[in-house]
Order: sequence, then C-alpha cells, then structure tokens
Amino acid sequence: MTLWRTLLTSIGAGLMALMLNLPPAMADQLDDLRASGAIGEGYDGFAVARDPSVAGQVDKINKRREQIYEKQAKEQDVPVSAVGQIFAKKIVNRAPDGTWFLKQNGQWTQK
Repeated sequence: MTLWRTLLTSIGAGLMALMLNLPPAMADQLDDLRASGAIGEGYDGFAVARDPSVAGQVDKINKRREQIYEKQAKEQDVPVSAVGQIFAKKIVNRAPDGTWFLKQNGQWTQK
C-alpha cells in the first residue's frame, strides 16, 4: 500500500470533520468568503487570502489547520506537508461550488 493510500485511510472522515469543526456561523462565513472569491484553498491544505482584507481570518484558519496537520503527521510519522496535501484533496471535495483553488503551478481554478 502506498504512503498516500495509507495516510488517506488513516486520516479518514473523522479527522476531517474535526478540522472543519467550526461553529456554524464561522463555517457559513468561510463558505461565503470562498463563494465570493475572497478566500481560496491551496494545494497544500491551507487557505489563501485572495483579498487582503481577509488575511486575519485566513491566518486563524491556517493556525487551526496547522495544529491538526502537525498532530496527524506526528501520529503517522510523515511530513506535515504530506498531511496538508491529503487534506487539500478532501477540502476540494467538500468545498462549495465557486471556491477558488490554487494549484501547485501557481494557477487558480474555480470549482
């Protein structure tokens, strides 16, 4: 079994739900900001401020994600970046239509 498949199996939906376990108002706000294009999602599993006015919110989101990624990386004995990339794939699947995604090559694409 490949490292990626092992990580995907180990991480599972439970940790993803934990990561996105924002209070309903915050989750709605994140989806609204994604839909407006102010916040995008990076290939590395971290949010990206497309509008400078939301940089503070993106920092808070990314600090929470980083804590979760670090914990999972330690448990799986893998790099944090590997966990982030796996979560990025899950975020793509769960994000609402209209969300912008930053690819590794620097190009933006919209869901």
